[in-house]
Amino acid sequence: MVFTHDMSQWLSFSIDEEWLEENISWRDFGTGVRLGKLKREEKTSLVLYEANSEVEVDAFMPHSHPRGEAYLVLKGEVWDEDGTYPEGSIVWMDSESEHTPRTRGKTLILVLWPEGVKTA
Repeated sequence: MVFTHDMSQWLSFSIDEEWLEENISWRDFGTGVRLGKLKREEKTSLVLYEANSEVEVDAFMPHSHPRGEAYLVLKGEVWDEDGTYPEGSIVWMDSESEHTPRTRGKTLILVLWPEGVKTA
């Protein structure tokens, strides 16, 4: 099950790209996608995902999350089998959900994984 809500009408974000580059340790996957780890405690992670508009089609493989996933679209747009999530959208996917996300434009999302990622 996917729960989503577009909060763009009452939220706005100011992303300091320079600060992100100076303070986040990015892992570049070489596919147009980068991962920035913000916090990790045991199996729970809070990360930033950045994807360029030229992202390779297989950059995001089909996957699920053992205890769900929550993310906030800070910039750009994410879409998958269940819908389209523009900037300002908050998305919750329960542990039964499997998806293959894609992005449009330069996208930045803040992601909470209670227990990581499991490839399909």
